[in-house]
Amino acid sequence: MASYKEIAEQGLWTQNVVFSQLLGLCPTLAVTTSGTNGLGMGLATTAVLAVSGMIVSSLRQWISPQVRIPVFIVLIAALVTLVDMGLNAYLHDLYKVLGMYIALIVANCSVLGRAEAFAAREPVFASGLDGLSMGLGFTFALTLIGLIRELLGAGTLFSQASLLLGPSFKFLETTVVADYGGFLLMILPPGGFLVLGCLLAAKRLYEARRAVAAGPLSPSAQPA
Repeated sequence: MASYKEIAEQGLWTQNVVFSQLLGLCPTLAVTTSGTNGLGMGLATTAVLAVSGMIVSSLRQWISPQVRIPVFIVLIAALVTLVDMGLNAYLHDLYKVLGMYIALIVANCSVLGRAEAFAAREPVFASGLDGLSMGLGFTFALTLIGLIRELLGAGTLFSQASLLLGPSFKFLETTVVADYGGFLLMILPPGGFLVLGCLLAAKRLYEARRAVAAGPLSPSAQPA
């Protein structure tokens, strides 16, 4: 098993759900018209990832390999239903904005993928940390894309955060450019593709420069 630091680093950066694995692109492109929407969707997915990982890990000894996928899907669907009902009850405005994409967390490949690839093989705490770090990495990606699209499209950051997430999030609301006419393309679906493509290119460039800066492997570290 990898160390806890490696698990966290993989979820947040090296195996980031969006920027490295290119999974969950449906909600990534659909709900990230603002940073608030991206943050809300990311946190909902994080809750499902973390809890499902711990449940699958705790039950892995009793789940037959032949039926593991249906069992994982049922567990994930039950958790998504609870999240859906909770958002509807306590954050109804956010629930209306995210709409069907909350239910589609069940079909998010990253959730089932982590249950199959990690939680079904590792201890409970490590599985919970893996789900949490993967979820936070996903939340970071959605929020960053949403903030860029919102800034270019409307000149604001975390617009309507207090309305969608609750009054305690009002401090996030920022108007960067007053009386901004707006750049409609960023709010429309093509804007999501453009921003995601630029961020993917930036991540690849950053990693390539880090590799160059690290220099070649020492003779003793080079593969035989």
